[in-house]
Amino acid sequence: MKFTWLQPVLGLLFALTALSPLPGMANETTAGSAERTILAAHEARRKGDLATLQRLAATPPRHVLSPYVEYWYLGSLLAQPGAVDNPATIAAASTFLRTYADSQLAERLRGDWLRQLAKASAWQEVAVRHGELQNPDQAQRCLQWQARLHLDDPQVASEIASVWSELDRAPEPCNTSFETAARRGQLDQEAIWQRARRQTDSRQPDNALVSWSWLPASIAPAPHDARQALNSPAAWLNRLPANFAVHRSQRELAIAALTRLAREDARIAFTRLLRLQDRFSHEERAHLHAVIAMHAAIDHFPEALQFYHATRSDSLTPMQHAWRVRAALRAGVWKEVEQSIGAMSSQQAAEPEWVYWLARALIERGNQAGARPLLQSLAADNHFYGLLAAEALGQPFSPPLAPSLLPADKLAEAENDPSIQRALALLRLDLRTEGVREWIWALRGRDEQFRLAAAHLALRHGLYDRAINTAELANPREHFGLRFLTPYRDLIEPEVRTQGLDLSWIYGLMRQESRFAAPARSSAGAQGLMQVMPATGKWVASKIGLRSYHPRQLTDPHTNVLLGTSYMRLILDDLERHPVLASAAYNAGPSRAQRWRDQKTLEGAIYIETIPFDETRDYVKKVMANTTIYAAMLEGRSQSLTARLGSIQPRTGAEQ
Repeated sequence: MKFTWLQPVLGLLFALTALSPLPGMANETTAGSAERTILAAHEARRKGDLATLQRLAATPPRHVLSPYVEYWYLGSLLAQPGAVDNPATIAAASTFLRTYADSQLAERLRGDWLRQLAKASAWQEVAVRHGELQNPDQAQRCLQWQARLHLDDPQVASEIASVWSELDRAPEPCNTSFETAARRGQLDQEAIWQRARRQTDSRQPDNALVSWSWLPASIAPAPHDARQALNSPAAWLNRLPANFAVHRSQRELAIAALTRLAREDARIAFTRLLRLQDRFSHEERAHLHAVIAMHAAIDHFPEALQFYHATRSDSLTPMQHAWRVRAALRAGVWKEVEQSIGAMSSQQAAEPEWVYWLARALIERGNQAGARPLLQSLAADNHFYGLLAAEALGQPFSPPLAPSLLPADKLAEAENDPSIQRALALLRLDLRTEGVREWIWALRGRDEQFRLAAAHLALRHGLYDRAINTAELANPREHFGLRFLTPYRDLIEPEVRTQGLDLSWIYGLMRQESRFAAPARSSAGAQGLMQVMPATGKWVASKIGLRSYHPRQLTDPHTNVLLGTSYMRLILDDLERHPVLASAAYNAGPSRAQRWRDQKTLEGAIYIETIPFDETRDYVKKVMANTTIYAAMLEGRSQSLTARLGSIQPRTGAEQ
């Protein structure tokens, strides 16, 4: 058998043997030359240029990042056909894993190797290699399940069955494992039907098609019918045959169509259900009433609670329970708030938002004594509900005490940590994804003082996002000076004054948007310190007369802050200068923030709690909590989150 990669791989094997585990800078190469090599290797990996990677990996630079050149080459090599059967490739990969055994790169190479072994159906090897992973992700765990299924492990079916229903949006290797187990009759068919129902009521309903395909062909919905029910629910219901209820598959497709219709308009779905409900079982009717009630609550329909009254509390999902409480909050029915939280599982009811709202319901119903221990359980935390709970106990947020000094040996320990060194070098080269991965790896299992030292080190290097996140990880109740940094103040404060904005609020928003990472870019395309979208930047630039604007300027801190603060002022002017409405508008758009108002005055906290979008609801809570903490630190006095939230006035006639 001829191995075409034998010579280059043996060259790499020799290089790996010769290197120390933590290569440092050497005299024979300049820092600039070494860094150019690193960047060239990164680009070659991106392009899939194996020849260039081979050349660079054969003589890696003496640099803290030299393992990356070797890893990029080995990872690309393993992806070649037949690589997992090549003794030279296996030897080189094994040497790398021994040399950098506890590194993040070794873990990634193990994952790469695992995937290629699975593609080659080398199931015995997959099972072995999975056991070597230090922190396997879900896809890797599912590859291990696949291996054990192929190896007829008698324990794996029960293991899969115990967790698979919680993975409605599982990675592809998981679906393969689930399908294998289902076709062997090792997964409960009723659980498959229920999983498809949950997937139908999501942003990716086509996942239900995959789950239905695992059912025996004799009972599974026809794929063509299933797609029509999901994509054109009203039209599909119009063509529903009179005897559809005879078959489970047809009833499930009718349930799917009504679910998709409820996401469009809960009232129309409710009307259609009334015509068909006699064809469904008691359980099926309860399920549909719960789905429709939840979407009515999400859409702020006043009849949402009425719809909920037709459901069974024991059949509600956690999300349906949550929106039942929110519908009661919106309606101001505190008894229903209390009862709805009482109907939740103990695990869900223990979540901070429901502890707080239960306490509020008890207070509103005159049970101060019952509310007090609930509020006390939250008050030590400085998240949204913790701040509100502390205020309800008469403890507004006060400026935090000065931090204690960090031992010098901890700072030295962080500075000398190999993963921290590699992370800093990667971030200096603007290899942000790799740098953040390396940084996170360095913090695994470390104590509070090490993490705090790492946060100080990040701050010293101007890595504000790493400093904030690391200090938060060290202790989310302390270290306010690191967790609530105020960088770029010479840039931000003049613009804030010019626009007539609240400096604390702008810092609170920027902390949530970018953690002050100037190059930050979201998956949606928002950029810079204030995460301005290109279209928004162009519109604001035209409004303020910034004639030389180009989208590339969004990553420039000065331009980004100018555009972001100008946009905030424009939003505020249109939203009665209310920071809650403006915060929601900054994340989800001004028209939505207006539409989420009610026909009556709403408490600010209730407006936030009933924002339909999970992301926006969480965002506004964090921005307003951040703002309160920043205000205490900047002004040196106690602050009230409740006062900042205020009340949200009714929609005007034009907005209804």
